[in-house]
Amino acid sequence: MTKNCLLCGVGGQGTVLASKLIAFATMEKGEQVRTSETIGMSQRGGCVVSHVRTGGKIESPMLPKGSADVIIAFEPAEAVRNISYLKKDGTVIVNKKAVKPVTASLSGSDYDGSEMLDYLKSAVKNLTVIDGDQICEKCGSPKVLNTALLAAAAKSGELGITVEELKSAIEKRIPQKFHEINLKAVRIVTE
Repeated sequence: MTKNCLLCGVGGQGTVLASKLIAFATMEKGEQVRTSETIGMSQRGGCVVSHVRTGGKIESPMLPKGSADVIIAFEPAEAVRNISYLKKDGTVIVNKKAVKPVTASLSGSDYDGSEMLDYLKSAVKNLTVIDGDQICEKCGSPKVLNTALLAAAAKSGELGITVEELKSAIEKRIPQKFHEINLKAVRIVTE
C-alpha cells in the first residue's frame, strides 16, 4: 500500500534528514520509495518541503494535493500553508513552537503560532501537537526535533514505518555519537 508523507518546516530544522530516514527505513523493508525536496531559501530560514512516497507503484515523487496520509510539520504556519496536501481524515503531527518569519520580525508584528494551532485544531480531525522544546531540553540538544516528530508519526501508524524501524534507521544512518540523544527523543515520544 502506498503511503504519502509531506514534511514541512524552515531551514535548519532537520526536515531533509527526516525524509531521508523515512526513505532509508522503507528501502530496508524492500519497498519502493520516491522523495523530492523543495528547499528554496532554507539556509536563510526559508521554507523546506519534502515529499516522501512509499510502497506500491509510485509514478512521481511529488504528492498530489489532497493525498498526504500524514503531514509532519516542524512549525505551525508551515502546517497551515501545506494543509491542502492532506487527504480527508489524514493525520498532522506538528511542533507547537513557532519560528518567527523574517517578515514578522521586520514589521514588528507578533507571531507565536497560537492562531495557526487553533486553526489546525478546528480543521484537522487527527492532530498531534508535540512540544518540541520540552523534548529537546530533556535530550540536551535542539537537534532531535526531527526524530521526535518522526517518532510521533511512526506511533500514529500513518507513516508506513514502525517505531522499531525508525530506531534502526537512526542507528544505521545517523553518526554514532548522536545515537543516544536521538533514540532518547524517540523513547520520550513513544513510551
